Amino acid sequence: MKLHLVFLRGECVLPEQLSLLLRPFSNGWNLTEAIAEDLDVEIRGAGWHFIWLMGSFARLGFGKTREAAIQQAVESALKKVTRQCNASELESVEVARYPGFHLARATVQARQIQQDTSMVMAGA
Repeated sequence: MKLHLVFLRGECVLPEQLSLLLRPFSNGWNLTEAIAEDLDVEIRGAGWHFIWLMGSFARLGFGKTREAAIQQAVESALKKVTRQCNASELESVEVARYPGFHLARATVQARQIQQDTSMVMAGA
């Protein structure tokens, strides 16, 4: 999993002209193939806003493989992102290998995609 990938909640509304390949990830989140910086340019080009919010969430994950540990850590971190945020960016991943398992620490950054300039949180 590459750093700065963007996750979108299932109900995230995007600009009409933006076409993203989304694949279901976990617990109502979809994984995009877009890097945050590139997505920001596309969203702003459509006249919308890709807002960086205060607050990052880090969690640990265990797995027999590096990939399984990262997946578990990212899933756990995304569970901590408040429901009002409709997007999240994978900020960092650290993996340690131990005999028989891997331990990963993933940090995600809360983001918000919206058309308005003032902060409009989902569910508000």
